Amino acid sequence: MQVEEVIRARHSVRSYTNFAPSNSDIQKVLDAANRAPSAGGLGARNLLVFRRGSRTEGLASAAGNQDFIAEAPYVMVFCADLKRIEPYGERGRELYCIQDTAASAENAILMACDLGIGSCWVGAFDPEAVKELLGLPDHMVPQVILPLGYEK
Repeated sequence: MQVEEVIRARHSVRSYTNFAPSNSDIQKVLDAANRAPSAGGLGARNLLVFRRGSRTEGLASAAGNQDFIAEAPYVMVFCADLKRIEPYGERGRELYCIQDTAASAENAILMACDLGIGSCWVGAFDPEAVKELLGLPDHMVPQVILPLGYEK
């Protein structure tokens, strides 16, 4: 698809089939996410990918029981990295790493759409519950939960 077609085709998917995207397609989504712009080229973000299972069920719970998260074959979690953005001080912590993470998530969503994979940007979740569930260090702040799969 052309960029305009992808942007127009993208929509939030909250119901997924059991058929999982290929590892190669998930890798393409990850590559697109990692190619997003980044303040100073620091890449002040980290991406975690999980297959459907107990962790994705925990993520659904931390997101106010949004069960479609656990239904998706894959779930990505985008985290701002406060340690990596330290050279930019307070503005880096409060803005740049969040922008980096958002740009990365958007790239992932658009690539997924281009590959025929549905997704849904989830920002409504308890970040402390996600940090605890995933064992994240203090400098990693979850920003976006992104379920991925084929739309029912």
